[in-house]
Amino acid sequence: MAEGQILVVEDEWPIREMIAFGLRRAGYDVKEAGDCSSARAMIADHRPDLVLIDWMLPDSSGLELTRAIKRNVDTRELPIIMVTARADEADKVTGLEGGADDYVTKPFSPRELHARIAALLRRTGRAESGKELRIGRLTMDCEAHRVHVDTMPVELGPTEYRLLEYFMRNAERVYSRAQLLDSVWGGNVYIAERTVDVHIRRLRKCLEPTGAAEYVQTVRGSGYRVSTRPPT
Repeated sequence: MAEGQILVVEDEWPIREMIAFGLRRAGYDVKEAGDCSSARAMIADHRPDLVLIDWMLPDSSGLELTRAIKRNVDTRELPIIMVTARADEADKVTGLEGGADDYVTKPFSPRELHARIAALLRRTGRAESGKELRIGRLTMDCEAHRVHVDTMPVELGPTEYRLLEYFMRNAERVYSRAQLLDSVWGGNVYIAERTVDVHIRRLRKCLEPTGAAEYVQTVRGSGYRVSTRPPT
């Protein structure tokens, strides 16, 4: 069975349900959006492993959504397949140059679409992204929701777990409080930025008994990161 979360952005309900049904049968966790604004909110709240985007959407074009995703430093690595009835060569070139990683024209074979999804997930390294993360002595089992430093278990609260997972998936990158609020808490939640500091302190406190708290680093004037270098 396949693994990974896919967001289907398609305004025509019968087509969206057909795609979603087939993907769920294949084992994917599927989210659905009927317009660009809903898709942006879902990407901010629950980062998918891949996005399928129709070109023609009611509030903006799928091409503009694709460009916006690829312009954003937090989402530019997100794999995108454009699924559209626009089959002209010029449209394909425009879609690919606009940031789409692949381009599928309607009508399409579900088997071909699934094969393209699997190939893109393999190419971008997302196919195994949900299983285990490792940084130095830190190991996160994403299926069992367990964290270890060497062989020592680490007990984390749900928010601290999400923070650590996000950092480990994006090691060495520095994130501001605002970026962490958008990515970990969700773009539709309004919380004071200092809340991030509280949870960073809690995360470090959970890691302290194992000697791994120094993996979580403060970058003065910029934000926080998890470093791949072992603590000294």
